[in-house]
Amino acid sequence: MKRYVVGLGEALWDVLPEGKKLGGAPANFAYHAAQFGLDTIAVSALGEDALAEETTAALKEHHLNYLMPRVPYPTGTVQVTLSGEGIPAYDIKEDVAWDNIPFNAEMQEIARNARAVCFGSLAQRNAVSRESIRKFLDATPDDCLKICDINLRQQFYSKEILEDSFRICNILKINDEELVVVSRLFGYEGLDMRETCEKMVRDYRLKMLVLTCGTNGSYVFTDDGLMSYQDTPKVEVADTVGAGDSFTGSFCASVINGRSVQEAHKTAVQVSAYVCTQNGAMPVLPDSLK
Repeated sequence: MKRYVVGLGEALWDVLPEGKKLGGAPANFAYHAAQFGLDTIAVSALGEDALAEETTAALKEHHLNYLMPRVPYPTGTVQVTLSGEGIPAYDIKEDVAWDNIPFNAEMQEIARNARAVCFGSLAQRNAVSRESIRKFLDATPDDCLKICDINLRQQFYSKEILEDSFRICNILKINDEELVVVSRLFGYEGLDMRETCEKMVRDYRLKMLVLTCGTNGSYVFTDDGLMSYQDTPKVEVADTVGAGDSFTGSFCASVINGRSVQEAHKTAVQVSAYVCTQNGAMPVLPDSLK
């Protein structure tokens, strides 16, 4: 059995002004980690509809392995509108296939051999998928990197879901806007940004906390007191869809491939900046970035 790097959660189509594109954080994450030579797989669920067929065709076109059983719900879609600066706003359809991911024997086998798994809060909005995600994470080996990219969207999160996710993961990725929400929910308002991040590393026994701050740079805080900082490159932005997932996927792949935290961080910043210059979440990376 291969040891996979797994993107676990929502499988959906981003319906953008120029047309629809395959999206969802798990597929985006798996796609970018794969560009660094790792065996990856996207795990979710699809409907019994024509859009599901388009999904599997697009996954094959992107050379992405997937485990996405069919369930009697529509395949997920998200209506995406972009601001003048290319910042996306999302209307995420509910009661769709990825809300109802079944945990089956094939999924359990992948979990038992996972090198890393990335999951978020969005796919836990429904109890069915939330339970399957927890079972998957519980079945992973001790050396598995369990990355929570919390991905707060609309009203689809709660303090309980977030706290459980923080306790399950060993790497947390969060952006500056999400940190404000988490600080309010968890009573961290009296702390500055660094104090909050270092407290979360201690309280939830994390190996690392990755904080992205848009154009204001990004940070990695580790359990041994290291802090890495990288400036955000100035680029001409086409759109920012999938940029965060490309950051997580390339960071994870670099760590697994033996790079230092600082080296992995630098690669992640460069990759996500490049993705911002392209339309859609899954551009092919130039060899210079890999």
